[in-house]
Amino acid sequence: MNAPSPSPEPHRAGLLAGLALISIVCAIFAVSVGSVNLDPVAVWSALGGDDQTLERRLILELRLPRALCAYAVGGMLALAGALMQVLLRNPLGDPYVLGISGGAAFCALLAMLAGYTGLWLKGAAFLGAAVAILLVFSLARGAGAWTPTRLLLTGVVLATGWGALISFVLSVSPAARLPGMFFWLIGDLGDAVDPEVPLLVLGVGLSAAMLLARPLNILSRGEHQAAALGVDVAPLRLGLFLLTSLVTAVSVTVGGSIGFVGLIVPHMFRLLAGSDHRVLLPGSAMLGGSLLVFADTLARTLLAPQQLPVGVLTALLGVPVFLYLLTRRMSGI
Repeated sequence: MNAPSPSPEPHRAGLLAGLALISIVCAIFAVSVGSVNLDPVAVWSALGGDDQTLERRLILELRLPRALCAYAVGGMLALAGALMQVLLRNPLGDPYVLGISGGAAFCALLAMLAGYTGLWLKGAAFLGAAVAILLVFSLARGAGAWTPTRLLLTGVVLATGWGALISFVLSVSPAARLPGMFFWLIGDLGDAVDPEVPLLVLGVGLSAAMLLARPLNILSRGEHQAAALGVDVAPLRLGLFLLTSLVTAVSVTVGGSIGFVGLIVPHMFRLLAGSDHRVLLPGSAMLGGSLLVFADTLARTLLAPQQLPVGVLTALLGVPVFLYLLTRRMSGI
């Protein structure tokens, strides 16, 4: 008789612990590297002391808040991507497929065109995201049944419309404002200095998603099977839509339209540890947060003092890693 196969739980617990450690390492890397490089001893001394030294102010007022914002945004995007792929039953689902980022980008560009910055800009982006959410929800539901296909098609069409409006705004904008607009469209964390709200939303969003983890495992096998096993599919889909919309709206408001993270990170984690949402959701959040912190640190340091769009770095870092993992899985290694 064959010996029983070892339980996968220790492997998954070890993987989550490893991701937590990677998150800490990425945070230390983010606060250590910049115009003034600091070794780990200097970082520890600056954080442990109470004197207002240059190093302490540099870490606490600039680098650490930005790193925490990046971690929260990356975690929210990865979490929203994992949920969206179940909601739409489509492996290409990502936080932006419903046009939420398009609405946020359109209103943010209008605010930039009017000369607004800071909280006004973030408020305009959140307002645009909220309008996009209401449009998708209203049009997808309509007078008929709300199906994943109808939701996806509605989102794609609205995203195309937002794209046309964004192109119009860029066409009529003064040349002096275009660089800032393009940076925001590609993703920019330069103004992300208040991590409290995004971290809170990430924590609340992840906690709410974990309450839905078991129904999500069943729903991923198909709506009919989920209904047969006692899952109330319609309220679950509505909850997923509202949750993904909220975290996407906040992430876009904080960091702009940072692509790739929400699409690829959940797939990367599935290749490592399977599709159990009790592990997938926190693992994706930690992996997405770590990836964005690392990418943002490179974006602000590679060509310093010039900063690169962080969305470019996330794609350049994530694509080869994902292809490597996919090749290993297909080869059975």
